[in-house]
Amino acid sequence: MLSQESLKLIDVEVAKYPSDQKQSAVMAALRIAQQEKGWLARETIDAVASYLDMPAIAAFEVASFYNMYDLEPVGEHKITVCTNLPCALSGGVHAADYLKQKLGIEFNETTPDGKFTLKEGECMGACGDAPVLLHNNHKMCSWMTTEKIDQLLADLAK
Repeated sequence: MLSQESLKLIDVEVAKYPSDQKQSAVMAALRIAQQEKGWLARETIDAVASYLDMPAIAAFEVASFYNMYDLEPVGEHKITVCTNLPCALSGGVHAADYLKQKLGIEFNETTPDGKFTLKEGECMGACGDAPVLLHNNHKMCSWMTTEKIDQLLADLAK
């Protein structure tokens, strides 16, 4: 179900742990699987669990607990806005409202063209940089004014 390239990347993660503790690489393995597939279907989670010799439900528990894993399809660009209290007090809610207006969607929705999904996030550990956005779980965007949001959306729309 996963490509040989992804399995090799998972093997690198597995090698970081004692041989009898392969399941310790589950978070990294799920991240790698999600990067390949775009989201984590139940079959993908089951394949990761099987590869790591762990119960499928245990891998699903990890995938369903952390918000960086997508259990349903998302747009090409997933934008997560921190609205935790420090960010909210420093413009996070305004940034979220602005994105909703610009994209024409609410949290947990995807634009009709499949380009953008908007998510609400918990603390990203960058309170001093608020408001912060996270693009596709990998790129932190700090001090997001309306102008910077407009530029980000324009860059991503290319």
